[in-house]
Amino acid sequence: KETEKRLLKARTKYLTAPLIRELVNGILIEKGLEEYRHKITRLGLPVHDVSHMLSRGKTAYSAFSLCEEFGKNVLGEYALLNVLPRDVADAHLSGEIHLEELGYWILKPSEVVHDLRVFLKKADVPPLSRGPPKSLDSALNLALNILLHSAKEVSGIQTLEYFNLFLAPFLKGFEEAHAKELLRQFILNVSQHVDASINIELTVPSFLADKQVDAVNFSSVYGDFQDECLLLARLILEVLAEESAVKPILNPKVIVKLRFEAFKDEKAVDVLLKAHQLAVNGNALYFASFLGGNDEHAVFSPSGCTLKQDFKGDWEIDTLRAGVLGNATVNMPRIAYECGGDKAKFFALLRERLEMATRALEIKFRMLKLRGGGFLFQTVNGDPYYRLENSARMINLVGLKEAVEAFNEKSVHEDESSSRFALETVQFASELLQKSEKRRGKRTLLATMPSKEASSRLAKQDIERFGVAKTRFHGTRDKPYYSSFCSLSLQNLEASLKTLAVEKEFYKHLDGNLTVLELGEAEHNVEALLSFTRRLAEGYGVSLFTYNRNLTYCSQCRKSMLGVLHKCPGCGSVGTLTVFRRYP
Repeated sequence: KETEKRLLKARTKYLTAPLIRELVNGILIEKGLEEYRHKITRLGLPVHDVSHMLSRGKTAYSAFSLCEEFGKNVLGEYALLNVLPRDVADAHLSGEIHLEELGYWILKPSEVVHDLRVFLKKADVPPLSRGPPKSLDSALNLALNILLHSAKEVSGIQTLEYFNLFLAPFLKGFEEAHAKELLRQFILNVSQHVDASINIELTVPSFLADKQVDAVNFSSVYGDFQDECLLLARLILEVLAEESAVKPILNPKVIVKLRFEAFKDEKAVDVLLKAHQLAVNGNALYFASFLGGNDEHAVFSPSGCTLKQDFKGDWEIDTLRAGVLGNATVNMPRIAYECGGDKAKFFALLRERLEMATRALEIKFRMLKLRGGGFLFQTVNGDPYYRLENSARMINLVGLKEAVEAFNEKSVHEDESSSRFALETVQFASELLQKSEKRRGKRTLLATMPSKEASSRLAKQDIERFGVAKTRFHGTRDKPYYSSFCSLSLQNLEASLKTLAVEKEFYKHLDGNLTVLELGEAEHNVEALLSFTRRLAEGYGVSLFTYNRNLTYCSQCRKSMLGVLHKCPGCGSVGTLTVFRRYP
């Protein structure tokens, strides 16, 4: 009645449902009924925002992407208003924490690590009900279909672990040239449709060598297929080299495992050289090290997440058919700005933010468990294919270095007291999660991983709140960001190694991190780079790293060039350039 009176008094000429709802909400707030107002709040985007996205859609979005983006906005608002506790939702909105992929928070896990053996042996799992594969081409088609079906139910990257090893038996007696073309077709299909990582072994790990091959018509063990395993790895790298000769292919990513046995095998070393040549050319190659005492069963993701045999005590249960449940980021510089130099308050605020992050992840777990269903959660041999309980709940510390610098007024890498404080902070967070989460059977892991969305958004919000002078950030005023991973330059090797020596101590308390080594625009000898890789892995304990180069591609000249260019040096064009930049 009150709403009707106000509308009649206003004599509005064009009455709409959103206008009535806004007026009702205003009256509810006036009467102190804010909780009820939340229940009837309308979810969606303003007309201006929709118009803006549609106008950009001609170049930035496909029709499907537009629908998905609108849906994510609605579901993100729903999660904040009706799923997450008010303090957690407010913490996300204000920039104290950041919930990665909020639009998928109640629908999808972030990452999945596949176990191809389940499908290679059974393959009557709906909707893949055509029987187990009997040749390499059918096995690759099966792998592609697994990725395509899973892509609808995962918000981030999918990892094909032990890819070349599990497919090695199908290469026995197969013509090499034909196998290469099948791999080419598979890689090109993946690059167009799915965000994926192909993890390859150069030797058969000892814990798999005596395992029976999980595929039909094979009575051998995986240790019998060392040659095929290495050949498949070489062919994958050769296909990537050939296909990216003109234009870079940054998907699928490839993780190459570094084990001591590989450096004793001349053929394996040759494959390692091919991998480093790809890295020099700017491809998305990652190296996972088992040389520094790492768990030999560990599984790595290009995101930086590491799954080890440390949850249930069984390497298959802990690392395969699991993944990342979700990623909650803590804004570390915000804590430093708010504590005013008070160390006790700094750790009290950190405890509070970590607690909110863990609650948000627990809510995500419950929502996904409640939903169930779909391809990932179908039953295989009595258990769900995707082991939700075993998936990692990642808590990412963004801006740790900036936080320490703001608190201590000195850089982590230039002052011993700052490096000690950074280590103390990481230890505090790690021990807190160990006590509060692992004791309750939750796999909550601490990390410093790349997060473009969080590092940019949180830096912008802190600049708006505290001003440019007080906020420590990288980039420019218009495009600021916080550090979320270890970035080093090979152009200044001495300083980079000094930085690594400091950060090596942090790695012991983290289950997710990535070191990015910038190659710049200089020429690099592949053999020297391989030697440095081994030094990095053995001497500095770096478990996951990648070599990075910015590339510019000209569609007119059909040529890739090193660096970020604003005009093609060949044809002089500006509008034909595309910059490929993996990390800021």
